[in-house]
Amino acid sequence: MKNKRLNTLLPIVAFLFAFLSCTTLDEEVLDESLTGTGQAEVVSGSIAPVYGLLRQVWMHTVNFGLQEVASDEGILPYRGGTDWFDGGKFIAVHQHLMTPTNGLVGDAWNYITMTLSRAVLAEERLRLEVDMGNTAAQDALYEMTAMKAYLNMLALDNWGLVFKKDNSDEISEILRGQEAIEYLEGEFLSVVDVINSDKGPGRMNKYAVEALLARLYLNAAVYRDPYGTPDFRTEDMDKVIQYTSDIIEGPYSLSPEYFELFNDDNNTNPEIIFSLDQRGVLQTEHSRWAYWSISGDQIPRPEFPSTRGTDAVAATPDFYQTWVDAYGDVDPAEADARFFQENTIIPEELKDLTGVNPTNDADHYYCVEATEFEINRGILRNVIWGPRKDESGNIMTCEDGKVRIYPVINRRSSGADIRYVDHTLKVDFSNEGSLHNAGYRFSKYQFSHTANNCCSNSSVDLVLIRLGEIYLMRAEAKLRKGDNAGALADINALRTSRNARPAQTPAALEAIDLDILFRESGFELYWEGFRRNYQIRFGKYEDSWTEKTDADVKKRLFPIPQRAIDGASSEAGFLTQNQGY
Repeated sequence: MKNKRLNTLLPIVAFLFAFLSCTTLDEEVLDESLTGTGQAEVVSGSIAPVYGLLRQVWMHTVNFGLQEVASDEGILPYRGGTDWFDGGKFIAVHQHLMTPTNGLVGDAWNYITMTLSRAVLAEERLRLEVDMGNTAAQDALYEMTAMKAYLNMLALDNWGLVFKKDNSDEISEILRGQEAIEYLEGEFLSVVDVINSDKGPGRMNKYAVEALLARLYLNAAVYRDPYGTPDFRTEDMDKVIQYTSDIIEGPYSLSPEYFELFNDDNNTNPEIIFSLDQRGVLQTEHSRWAYWSISGDQIPRPEFPSTRGTDAVAATPDFYQTWVDAYGDVDPAEADARFFQENTIIPEELKDLTGVNPTNDADHYYCVEATEFEINRGILRNVIWGPRKDESGNIMTCEDGKVRIYPVINRRSSGADIRYVDHTLKVDFSNEGSLHNAGYRFSKYQFSHTANNCCSNSSVDLVLIRLGEIYLMRAEAKLRKGDNAGALADINALRTSRNARPAQTPAALEAIDLDILFRESGFELYWEGFRRNYQIRFGKYEDSWTEKTDADVKKRLFPIPQRAIDGASSEAGFLTQNQGY
C-alpha cells in the first residue's frame, strides 16, 4: 500500500524512544572516528545515534534471538519452570505458532523501525549539511543511505516490506516484492562506488554495501514470492558472483583461527567487513551473544565472580546431528576447528569423574592464573569446568593465588539429580528437557579481557558481515547456475582456511550439492543470526525439528505486530497484516 505515513507507526515505540534518546542515542560516541568539533561534530552527532541504536536491533532478545529461535538451530524452553518463559514468546516463535502480539517479534519490529527512523533523520540532516558546504558530511551521508537500506532489508526479511522515505515530513510508501527489491537495489547502487572504504569495520563501507547487494540478489527469489518456490534467476546469480568476487579480491582474508573472529581484538581481524564497534569507549556495550547460552552456574571470568551465564538458548539435537552426519564416527571436535576450541585444559588424571565423591570433591581441581583462564568455545557438551566460589562468594584460590578450576556445581537445575553442570543432548519442552542443564550450548564469543566488566559489557565487536559468508554466497550462486566445480572450490577454500590447529582443520570435500552447501552454511555461520534466512532460501523452513512441526509456508514471514497496525489505524489501509495471521 503506497502514499501513507511511516510516522504513524512511531507512536507504538514512542515510550522507548523517549527513554532511550537522551542516554543511549544522543550521547553515544562509538570511537575516535566519530568525535570532533565544528563540522565534524555535526556529522558525529548525526550518525552516532544510528550506529548506537543498531546494537539494540541485534540484542539477544531482539532480532538476534528472533532469528535463532525461529530456526532449527536454537531452542529456548521454560527452564525448570522458573526461567525464560516470558509469556511463551520464545516457545511460540520456535514452533512457528507466534501471533501478532508476540513480544519477541514486537521488539524486533520496534527497534528496526526506530533505528530506521533515526537513519532517515540522519540522512536528512546530512543532506542539508552538504548543501550548506559541509564537506565532512558527504561520506557520512553515503553511510546513512546504506544504513537505511540495510535496516529496510532486515524489515523485508522479517515482514516482507520496506519503508520508502527520504525526509521526516514527507509521505512514505510501503513496498513489497519486486518494488521493494528495486528500491533497495537503487539505494545501495547509489552509494556503492562513492562510499568510503577506509574507516574500519565499525562503519558502513564500500565492501559492506557490496555484500548487502549480494545478499539482496541471492534472496531476491524469496523476496519476490515469499510463500512460493523460489525462482533463482541467472541474472541475479551473476550479480551475486560479481559483488562477492570483488570482495574476495579485495583487502580481506580468511582467519586461520576461526574463533579469533570473535575475540577481544577482532576489530582488526582482516576477515571482518562490518561489525558493531564495541572497543571500550562506551561502557554499556554488551556481551549477551557470549553469555546468553551458557550455564547460569558458570563463571566465565574469575576476575568478575558475580557474573554468569543465563541458561537460555541451546542447540537443538537436530542441529547437532548435522555435525554428526557430516563426520560419522569421528567426533566433530576432532574433525572441524569451527565446532570446538578447547581452552579449559583439564589434566588427564582429573578428567574421569566416575570415582569422585561429588559431596566431597574439595581436592578435585587444578590451578591456573585468573587472567589466563578461558572457557571453551564452540559447542559446549557434557560436564563444564570453571572457577568455584566459597561460602562468602569469593573465588576459591590455590596457595600461590592461582584460581582453582573444578567441575562446575549444578545449583540451578531444579529436579535434576546431578551434582555438576552436565549439558545433555536432550533439550525440548518436556520437564526433563527444560531443566537448566539440558541442551548443548553455544559459546562462540570470547568474554572480554579489556572491558570494564567482562560479562555485562564487552570490547568484542559483534560481527555482522565477514568474508566467510561471502565465500558461501558465491559458492551458492555458482551452484545454482550449475557450476559445481566452482562452488566446490569456494567451499573448500573456506573449510581448509581454518588451519591454525592443523589436527582440526576441516578436510576438503569431494563433492557438493545444495544439501551439503546448506550444511556448510550452518557449520560456518552458527550463532550469528543467519540460520532462518538460509532455511527459507534452501526450502528447509517447513521441515520438522525438535518441538516444531508446523509446515505453513506463510510462517516464513513474521506477523506485523498488532500494536503497529492499531497505531496506524488512523490511516486507512496503511498497514495490512501478513497472510496467515
